[in-house]
This record gives sequence, C-alpha cells and structure tokens, in this order.
Amino acid sequence: MTKASPYTGAVLEPERIVIAIIAALFIGVSKAGFGGGLGMLTTPLCVLAFGPHQAIGILLPLLCVGDAFSMVHYWGKWRKENLRFLLPGVVIGVLIGVQLIGRFDKRQLNLAIGLLAVLFVLFKLLKQVIFRAEGEFQPNFKLGTGFGIGTGITSTFAHGAGPVVSMFLIPQNLPKTLFVGTNVLIFTWVNWIKMPFFCLGQDVVSLPWLPKVSLINWETLKISALLTPLVPLGVWIGVVLNRRFSEKWFTRAIYTFLLLAGIQLIFNFDIAGWFGAS
Repeated sequence: MTKASPYTGAVLEPERIVIAIIAALFIGVSKAGFGGGLGMLTTPLCVLAFGPHQAIGILLPLLCVGDAFSMVHYWGKWRKENLRFLLPGVVIGVLIGVQLIGRFDKRQLNLAIGLLAVLFVLFKLLKQVIFRAEGEFQPNFKLGTGFGIGTGITSTFAHGAGPVVSMFLIPQNLPKTLFVGTNVLIFTWVNWIKMPFFCLGQDVVSLPWLPKVSLINWETLKISALLTPLVPLGVWIGVVLNRRFSEKWFTRAIYTFLLLAGIQLIFNFDIAGWFGAS
C-alpha cells in the first residue's frame, strides 16, 4: 500500500522512502571517509526514486550537513591555496551548470548523471595509469580555473565533482590526511556556492542567469529536514566501520552498484518504474 506524501504532492512508495534513507546514511558514511565512491552513489540512487531535478535539490542540504561534520574533524588539515586556485572557476562552472540544468529535460539530465557515474567508476579503475608520471604537480590559477569550471559544472549536475577535484589534487602527492582535508574544504565551499542558485530560480526572482525553476523549494526542504538526522548517524556508522572493517570489498561493491545505476540512467531500463520515479 502506498502513502500520499504531503511533502512532494506525489505518492511516496515504500521503495522511495527506503532509498532516501539509504542515500542519507551513505552521505554520512562517506563523509566519515569510509567507502570510496559511496557518496557518488547517492545521486543516481535518489534519481531513480525521485527523478533528477528533485533528487539533486533534496541532496544538497544533506551534503552541507555532512560537510559541517567533516569540517570539524579535519579543521586546519588542508592546503588552502588549492581552494584559492579553484574558486573562481567553480563560480563560473556553477553558473554554467544551473543554466544547463534549467534547459535539460528529465531524460537528458538522467543521461548526464548516468554518464558521470560511469566515468567516475572508470576513473577509479584507471587512476593508477592516469597518474603514473612521477614528480609533484604545482597547482596554479590557470590550471585551477579550468579544473574549477569542471568542478562547478559536474557538482551542479550530479553532486559528482569528485573525479575532477581528484585529478587536480592527486598529482600534488599530498599526505592522506591533507588530501582528505583539502577535499572537505573544497566541497564545503562548492556546496555552499551552489545553495543560492538552487534556492532561487526564475520562478522566484526574474534574473536571466538563474535556473528556470528552483531546485530547492519547500517540498524538497521538508524531505531533506526529515532525512537530516540520518546524516550524523551515517557519520557515526562510518567511523565504526573504519575502525573495525577493511573497506576493500565494500568499495568494490559500491563501484559495482554505482556502475549499474549509471547504466540504468543512461539506457533508461524499466527498473526505474519500480521506484515510481516521475
């Protein structure tokens, strides 16, 4: 039996509710540093349940909550100059991204998110080959602007800029703690830069550089608010898993699920109908 949702004006089947809960927990677990590409899996999962535009609107506040917990843990353990190099390009990329989102229909956005998911898995598999060259890479504004634009666009489409940022950071041969901390710092800024553009569409403020419709609205915020307590729970689960288990096989399973979700979004199999996506 299904239940009419007062938050979305649609029907929330049990499968949708389960997927939303899993996605919120995955955000927390990934912010605790466990599970490799686990955070990247949240967007394709939610897209299958809610459709692309609503999914990315629901997830952004949850990501900001997760960022807050990560910032506390990694405070000061970062290379701040990387943020300086990336930030101008990130702003440009977000502006481009919100314009494109407003012009993409559901099928086109599903395709873009699916491609990003598949490319993320391929990047992880080929990472050692890509970065085989020795010697430290010195970041600068010229390269940072290009990578920043890529970060802004992919993060706006699918909250999936991990590979772009990794391609900028990995050649610097940062120690693990500095690498993770710098990632945390960058994505905290990226997510908050996206927030006003997700909240304000041309349906709220008539400005040509805003998306046509707000991606975050009262309906998505109510769902996000219900899921928010699960993010710190996920962080705690991630900490426990980090202490007790090897993530090798878990990460492989995550990449497999991410690849399958990406393929589903690209080829639009009937599986999506099981979740009542609209």
